[in-house]
Amino acid sequence: RKEYVDLFVSYKFNESVQKPFEDFMQGFLRGCPARNWKMFLPAELQVVLQGHTTIDWHLLEKNVKYRQYNKSDQTIKDFWTVFHKLSEEKKKMFLVFLSGSDRIPGYQLECFTFYIEDPQAENPDEVLPRASVCFLILFLPR
Repeated sequence: RKEYVDLFVSYKFNESVQKPFEDFMQGFLRGCPARNWKMFLPAELQVVLQGHTTIDWHLLEKNVKYRQYNKSDQTIKDFWTVFHKLSEEKKKMFLVFLSGSDRIPGYQLECFTFYIEDPQAENPDEVLPRASVCFLILFLPR
């Protein structure tokens, strides 16, 4: 029985997927030649491909740029007060809302910036915050 199970598992995980995997690998290496990846250490390659999994939220706050707002505006102060009280999971959910991903891209965290902009609504109490994912803009009504 053990031999049968071993052979079955080997077939399912190795032999049955060998041709599709080889096709995938050939296509992947055509677009991303392996020689280009050799310059990275494994940990660096993981960050390049997956992004940063741990985030310095205070550094993120420091890198924000404001439009129609100043850092000293009460709305901005209130936003960051509430934001820093959120759990790590909720902060990552905010990042998904803002950027479409719960991770910061592979370049340095110091370079990641987003914008907080006043949508200048006539009645801000009737407008919800929204995000422009492509341009990393959070439209935050007053």
